[in-house]
Amino acid sequence: MAIDDATDGTRLLLMTPEYITQIITQTLYTALELSAPFLLLALVIGLLISIFQSLTQIQEMTLSVIPKMLLVGLALVIFFPWMLKIMTKFTNHLLIHGWERATHVAQYVLQ
Repeated sequence: MAIDDATDGTRLLLMTPEYITQIITQTLYTALELSAPFLLLALVIGLLISIFQSLTQIQEMTLSVIPKMLLVGLALVIFFPWMLKIMTKFTNHLLIHGWERATHVAQYVLQ
């Protein structure tokens, strides 16, 4: 949203509640997008290990934790380039558009 500044005719970009809500929505979506592969992998691994434990009646706690840790670590290595691309894209978008608004607000306040 932009408004005209009456003193010198420049336009001022405001941090509106809608804009802040949009930033929060993008942040939550990005966090969900980054965590989804790991959460789904841990869910599938946990389900498979639970089925294996119920079939063999082995109730060892480390049997469920160690494979999850190893496979989620492996998934981190595999998905890291994709995650880095998503995080860089989000940060660039936030800094470019947010910085423009922040500098306009700061100039307006400092006048």
